[in-house]
Amino acid sequence: MEYKITGDNLQLVTIQLGENEKIYAEAGSMVYMSGNVKMEAKLRGGLMKGIGRKFMGETMFLTEFNTVGGQGMASFGGRAPGTIQALKIDSGNTWMVQKDAFLVAEDNIDMSLGFQKRLGAIFFGGEGFILQKLTGQGTVFIHACGDFVEFDLKPDQVLKVDTGSVVGWEDSVNFDIERVKGIKTMFFGGEGIFLTTLKGPGKVILQSMNLANLASALAPFLPHQNTSGNDSFAGSLLKETFGR
Repeated sequence: MEYKITGDNLQLVTIQLGENEKIYAEAGSMVYMSGNVKMEAKLRGGLMKGIGRKFMGETMFLTEFNTVGGQGMASFGGRAPGTIQALKIDSGNTWMVQKDAFLVAEDNIDMSLGFQKRLGAIFFGGEGFILQKLTGQGTVFIHACGDFVEFDLKPDQVLKVDTGSVVGWEDSVNFDIERVKGIKTMFFGGEGIFLTTLKGPGKVILQSMNLANLASALAPFLPHQNTSGNDSFAGSLLKETFGR
């Protein structure tokens, strides 16, 4: 399968499909495709897997794409400003990714429900209890907010990360949390009470910005409703224009 990732912070991945190639994608992620590409919503894996996808933040139905008569192409994008990354999956590695990271994959890739293994990581790790587990043989594309930073951790090498900034990791990596040391640092350091710890061996992918931090940064600039139902900007404009 040939593909090309274009753009900087609003990326698209364009996949060239051979005559017998099939891919499937998150519902609503297709941006454009050639006229000979056929798409069809499928409940891949049956009802139980569909319900599992709902828990992962995906739709129950996924959309399959394949060509009719020769080669074709289809392009896909995420739902927020961010980055797209290709992951090579084979029988020797399994990836765990945040629950809304999946974008599109080759037909031989299986996306299933994954879970955090440690209680502390569930409540304080920033990734939640439910994850996406990626297995099989082929290429899968993930997306997340911000830019990606990759690390290949050696055995027993530890990386400490801001909670919520981990996009994905190989299942050989130990994912846990630890409390920030020092009362002053904990409450006034700006990094919160807990940090995520990743212990090798294995590969990890981090994001420079997560959606929660992006929403928090934008919140002061968004209009707010007052008790009359008008937002603050509109209310101020009415007062200046009509004196009320």
